[in-house]
Order: sequence, then C-alpha cells, then structure tokens
Amino acid sequence: MKRWLLLVFVLAFLLFLAACGNESAEDPPTESDGATEQELEDDGDDLPQLGDETDEESGEEILMLTVEMMNSDGDSIGTAELSQEDAGVAVVLEIENLEQGMHGIHFHETGLCEAPDFESAGAHFNPTGAMHGKDHPDGPHAGDLPNIEANDDGTVTQEFIAENVTLAIGEENSLLKEGGTALVIHAREDDHTTDPSGDSGDRIACGVVTGES
Repeated sequence: MKRWLLLVFVLAFLLFLAACGNESAEDPPTESDGATEQELEDDGDDLPQLGDETDEESGEEILMLTVEMMNSDGDSIGTAELSQEDAGVAVVLEIENLEQGMHGIHFHETGLCEAPDFESAGAHFNPTGAMHGKDHPDGPHAGDLPNIEANDDGTVTQEFIAENVTLAIGEENSLLKEGGTALVIHAREDDHTTDPSGDSGDRIACGVVTGES
C-alpha cells in the first residue's frame, strides 16, 4: 500500500514538472527577459547594416547655385546660374553694364572677389596643370570658358557648358573645393591660346562660387 502511494506521488510530481516546462516554453519573452537572438536579428532587418551606403558625403553634389556678379565699383551687375549636367556645369549668364563687344570669362582658383582689380581671385582654376586655351596643344585650363558678347546696351544673356569642371564636392576639378572658386569677366576677348590668360586684359567683374549659403 505504501509502495502504491509512493508511486502515485512520484507520477504526480513528474506531471507537475512537465506542465511547468511547457508553460515556460510557450510564454513569450518579456521586456525584462530580453528578446531572443532570433528576434533581435529579425528586428534588425529594417535597420541600416554595416556597409550600407546611408551617408552621401562622398561625392556629394550641389545641383544648382547662383553666383552674384559685381563690377570694379562693388556694384551688382547680374548673376550666373550654375547647374550640374551630365556633360559638365551649365552656366547661364544674365549680366548688364558691360562695355559692348567680346569678353573673356574664366573660373579662377580662389573664391575671393576684392574690388577693384579682383587679383584676389588668383590664377585660372587649373587643377591639372595644363596650359591656357582650348586652341593650345597642351590646354585648356579647367576654368577656361567660351568668350561672351555684350550687346550694344551692355547686356549679356548667354549660356554654355563648362565641360571640365563639376559641382560634385571632393572631386579634383570641383568648383566647390575648400575656399571656393571665382567667376571672372575680363575687359577683352580671350584668344584661347596665349598662356596664362589668353591676353584678355583687366578683370572687370567677379563673383564667388561657393556651396555655402
């Protein structure tokens, strides 16, 4: 009789342990317990993983900016709209109060326009160390541009593509390098051959090219 009671007690205890084990396995993990490793992996699927390109700093590109142009008196004479295109940087000029005729225009290496002579803009933008002019066998400078023509009323409405520069930050030929660059208009026509400036004469207008607002 005692053996039978002992057997019943042992069986009841084993059933109790089995029930407790099943309950623990079925209970979902609580906040205090922490998620399981698999749940952590599943939850992390929507998060950026190591190596994902979430930072666009490298090769960052400014698609459009406006350059305010001023003359040797420090007065505003118009704008140059710059925009990034597949073929280079599109330049749209709206300028007034220039002397009628042809004028050289270039991107210069320093983003500083101090009137009246704008020598602060430095030399032409020339990161590759080329010679000046599209007609020079060892040219052109990256900053060399087509001549512009002022109408008899002194206005210029003209657009062209600067093929050798970019607005992409970090590139060797970027106009938005540290310190910026400058867009300079000259008194005379550029002959596209004579180094270093195409015999284009004095600097008569200047605008700073920068990505800073």
